[in-house]
Amino acid sequence: MNVDTGPSIDTVRQTLQDQLRQHTETLAALVAAGADPSATGEDPHAIATRTATARRAIEEVTAALSRIAEGSYGRCERCTGPIPAERLEILPHARLCVPCQASGC
Repeated sequence: MNVDTGPSIDTVRQTLQDQLRQHTETLAALVAAGADPSATGEDPHAIATRTATARRAIEEVTAALSRIAEGSYGRCERCTGPIPAERLEILPHARLCVPCQASGC
């Protein structure tokens, strides 16, 4: 990615690292809340759902950071074509281009 087509790879990396930090903090809070749901007054099922969501977000962001490190970031994992910068700006951890995501192939 470059300035003409989207943010620099350093900017994307920083955004992903910030997201990873936020999701990790959220997960830690949810794990603590799940240990004693009565202390927070939250529904244990809601805590479990939010915990699973935070774990999935961490996995997605970590995978995107790995793709950056190995040089495959911005390439669709199915067709190997470029993922448009606009998509990556909205969803920096995107693994697939829109056509492959939509087709589910």
